[in-house]
Amino acid sequence: MNFTELKEKKWFKIASNTYVLVLTVFFIWMVFFDTNSFLIHWELKKEIKKLEKTKIFLQDEIQKDKIIIDKLSSKDELEKFGREQYYLKRKNEDIYLIEYQDSLKVEENEN
Repeated sequence: MNFTELKEKKWFKIASNTYVLVLTVFFIWMVFFDTNSFLIHWELKKEIKKLEKTKIFLQDEIQKDKIIIDKLSSKDELEKFGREQYYLKRKNEDIYLIEYQDSLKVEENEN
């Protein structure tokens, strides 16, 4: 098949059209090489979704912390929190920690 026979093919006429060539080059440039390329937009969209999930999680945590802060505004609740979380005690008190086997975080070795 020589060049003259190739020029007679319908698909070659369409593919060698100036407008088709320019649009093809433009499309390839916009998808892969441009600073605002499709690939960069795709990566940024994934990052935005990830950040939105993080934002929702952190807003939930803020709401939980606000509830805890409201509870801790009472002196009795503050004392209870200190005793449970940080094992604080009053003077002349002894603290005994009782741990059950099922409450301990122990890794089991498989044999």
